[in-house]
Amino acid sequence: MAIKYKPQLQYPDIQDLSSQIRFVSQEGKIWLGEQRMLLMPLSALANFRREMVDLLGIERAKGFFLRLGYQSGLKDAELARKLRPDSSELDIFLAGPQLHMLKGMLRSRPIEVDIDVEKGRFYAEIDWLDSFEVEICQTELGLMDQPACWTLLGYACSYTSAFMGREIIFKEVSCRGRGDDKCRVIGKTAEEWADSAEFKAYFKNDPVIEELYELQSQVATLRSRLHSHDGQYYGVGQSPAYQRICQTIDKAARGKVSVLLLGETGVGKEVIARSVHLRSARAEQPFVAVNCAAIPPDLIEAELFGVEKGAYTGASQSRAGRFERAHGGTIFLDEVIELTPRAQATLLRVLQEGELERVGGQQTRKIDVRVIAATNEDLAEAVQAGRFRADLYYRLNVFPVQIPPLRERREDLPLLAEHFLKKFHEQYAKKTLGFSDRALEACQHYAWPGNIRELENVIERGVILTDSNESISVEALFPGLALAGQRGGVRLSRAGELTAGGAETARHWVEQILDAGIGLDEVEAILMREAMRRGQHKVSRAARLLGMTRPALAYRLKKVEGGLPDE
Repeated sequence: MAIKYKPQLQYPDIQDLSSQIRFVSQEGKIWLGEQRMLLMPLSALANFRREMVDLLGIERAKGFFLRLGYQSGLKDAELARKLRPDSSELDIFLAGPQLHMLKGMLRSRPIEVDIDVEKGRFYAEIDWLDSFEVEICQTELGLMDQPACWTLLGYACSYTSAFMGREIIFKEVSCRGRGDDKCRVIGKTAEEWADSAEFKAYFKNDPVIEELYELQSQVATLRSRLHSHDGQYYGVGQSPAYQRICQTIDKAARGKVSVLLLGETGVGKEVIARSVHLRSARAEQPFVAVNCAAIPPDLIEAELFGVEKGAYTGASQSRAGRFERAHGGTIFLDEVIELTPRAQATLLRVLQEGELERVGGQQTRKIDVRVIAATNEDLAEAVQAGRFRADLYYRLNVFPVQIPPLRERREDLPLLAEHFLKKFHEQYAKKTLGFSDRALEACQHYAWPGNIRELENVIERGVILTDSNESISVEALFPGLALAGQRGGVRLSRAGELTAGGAETARHWVEQILDAGIGLDEVEAILMREAMRRGQHKVSRAARLLGMTRPALAYRLKKVEGGLPDE
């Protein structure tokens, strides 16, 4: 549908955009939707721009600031579509200039806007008044030989390209930063610009940066090879807690000593076990991992130590067990506490004598295997309760290592999140814009009872629920859990627990609800009805009040009310 802007038309109400700004002063944070924002003096940015020009030169600095604006535009295009799903294409597009003004970057006055998204036609002519980049030129750089509104231009290009679904290029045809009487930009499809290839080159990484990246890549490759030579594969983590674990394991890895890995479920015990193996002199030999809890008790001995033909019904042929397959290498016994008493006795003999007999056999077989055991329970307590042999415990507990849970190594969360994000981008053949600032904030304040395994599953779900070229939101990561309050600084924590600013107020009304005997379904229904009332019975408006997407609210309303209001 073609839409042409006429000068007498007014901007749509900006309330839907301005309502997304939240100041959470007690946390030192400002939010625009799911983007974390900053308030900083223009003079600081002016000094930064001057230093970039001095360091890189005009052309390279221009490319840097164009790319800076480009990233901001992508985020705002996503926000505009979410906030104005039922608006005209023109009103959705105008959210970009309105967000520019809301952020204090300039005053935007459209002269002509001609849009036809379906046919891919776009033309815009806009005056930019009171540009912050012109002010920077006036205070720090002086008049320039070329248009100076670089960041604003990068923003306009990316915002409009994302909006149209095709490449749109804006250019300044006049700029006060170079002495013209006004700043005016024209935007149209890339094909309509004769020099589009030359302009698009600004959005590629600077050659100097590319050279630095190449050098960094070479250094990283060399370090990786050195680490590979040493067998140092400790997964992802740079926090002090995790580095201490790696240093501790280094001391034991070279020998044959048994290692007992302790820690909650999902902390990465098998990753550490493989690290011990790769760090040892046995790195070229087999590594066999066994989950003792996954094998039926009556089969555990045969699986671990082998079985001779005819030893029991169903044993139609002789076969080696996991220990024989791991000969010369390492065996990892996860959930070792689940071993039966007979299996514990046989394991003790393997550790003490280095030999075993298959189930139903009489031949003693010499075995050279390093044992790494793991459990998320307290073995000492199991010994006291008679569930685990004391002599086996002392054999396994020669070198115990306590692996910290994820909540005690939060510095590693961004690294782990990016690691899994890259993994699932490749697995699902899609490319999101990464995590929104608010999503990362929620991750930092969640307790992660399932540790790294839970983090991996949460990120996989987030990638699945998020479309390509969109940011992964809080709701995509934590559907169904309590989300942060829109204005109060309430944060997501352990399984929906409320913390930080607003916690006392939340606790008060939670107590009132529980004392009144009101069920969860009724609370949800009351919240949705009130949001619909305040949103004038518009589902999209009510969804914004509740911090949800329109489809998510529509689904819940359909369950509660049996239908949706007309919009």
